[in-house]
Amino acid sequence: MKQLKRGAGILLAVSSLPSKYGIGTLGTEAYRFIDMLADLKQTYWQVLPLGPTGLGDSPYMSFSAFAGNPYLIDIESLASDGLLDLNTMSEYSWGNETDRIDYAAIFHNRFKVLRNAFDNFNTASEDFLEFCKDNVYWLHDYALFMAIKEVNQYARWQDYRDGLKYREEAFLETFEMENERDILFWKFLQYEFFIQWNKLKEYANKRGVLIIGEVPLYVSEDSADVWAHRDLFRTDEEGNLTEVAGCPPDAFSKGGQNWGNPLYNWEQLEDTDFEWWKERIKINTRLYDVIRINHFVGIVKDYCVPAGDEDGTGGKWKKAPGKLLTDAICEAAGETTIIAEDFGTVMIPTVRKLMNKLEWAGMKVLLFAFDQDPGNRYLPHNYEDSNCVVYGTTHDSDTIVGYFKDKSDYQLAFLYEYLGIKHKEEIPDAFIRLAYSSIANVVILQMQDILALGNEARMNHPATVGNNWRWRLWNDAISEEKRDWLRTMASIYRR
Repeated sequence: MKQLKRGAGILLAVSSLPSKYGIGTLGTEAYRFIDMLADLKQTYWQVLPLGPTGLGDSPYMSFSAFAGNPYLIDIESLASDGLLDLNTMSEYSWGNETDRIDYAAIFHNRFKVLRNAFDNFNTASEDFLEFCKDNVYWLHDYALFMAIKEVNQYARWQDYRDGLKYREEAFLETFEMENERDILFWKFLQYEFFIQWNKLKEYANKRGVLIIGEVPLYVSEDSADVWAHRDLFRTDEEGNLTEVAGCPPDAFSKGGQNWGNPLYNWEQLEDTDFEWWKERIKINTRLYDVIRINHFVGIVKDYCVPAGDEDGTGGKWKKAPGKLLTDAICEAAGETTIIAEDFGTVMIPTVRKLMNKLEWAGMKVLLFAFDQDPGNRYLPHNYEDSNCVVYGTTHDSDTIVGYFKDKSDYQLAFLYEYLGIKHKEEIPDAFIRLAYSSIANVVILQMQDILALGNEARMNHPATVGNNWRWRLWNDAISEEKRDWLRTMASIYRR
């Protein structure tokens, strides 16, 4: 597996792109963003997971580990294909704030528009039928799951009547006959998503930009994956979870976290030669040029939390398949480069040992570096090799400005000395320069940090629901001065 090409990139969720329709899409603004990346001498665009969002609008709580998010389908592209009349879009509200996503408005109106497009679509077309055939492993189960969910007003699948909850053949056949058109609608959405995404990725690659996409280790409890493959997950007879994934207490979360994601039935997955995982990785190799697998430690050890606990203090570590799973991932990934989210695992020798064998790129996060310890592994002078990606911050953390805002000059003395600065306002650009100058093959900065925004622009506050994943970029947000400076940084440090 080849190492990452030296370069720099920007982390920005597709949903955060500007748009007159309430949420970023795979349309014109996405192409403009790629053009800007090329102009700024950036090699990478890292996106957040692209799946259909579920609980709390989180891309990490998706209705499917395989499907694309229908919200990201570009309305204007559908109109160009003759499926929509843009003049009718004024009938719908997409929210009142240009810098925040109003998910309630999107949910209420987006599917009405997409249904209008579907009514003008030829489901007998050769391309559509070929798409359905090529994605037979997951597509029908997903479309069926979403059609049932819609009929049940988006209730959890565990609350369906027994015949549908337990996937009894007679009940499913009856539902499919009665709701054939609705099932086709959900397949149509996936067809349009993948058509638009593939065109966008092809354009990015032609402009010299590689897409880094994320594969969350865990899936959502309320997903087509758990509903259709219950034997692959640890559930009781009713499909409910007794233990869930989480993380132990640490410096950033004193009580640890209960993420609520199902844990895998590793024995059953091993018996099937990890087929589900292989299929998942294969589809992601088509979506992205580079795959980032989050929470790498969970491949070696699961942190298992009792389902009803408020935090992660009551959790325990349990063995996961480790190399057996990574072998399956490597087989399915082929030549696709993989990044492992391995921070926080330095105290688990088995995790470090497996990382060293795999030669996957690891992660460094500068925000974690300044604890007054010159030996901190995230400080660039301690990087042992270049096969890593250095981030300023993550989507789960404060922004650079937000993190240091309330810290005193005394607390910042070490940071000032290390960065060679004297004032708090200098920190964001000094962070960027430090990352660019490191030996790491790749540096990725969140757009919010490039713009030196505070925590009002933060993407996610872990263990909270209701006000996350909403931040949006505005047009021409990066000044010409900042653009010139980023080009200079890329040139000076051979990015």
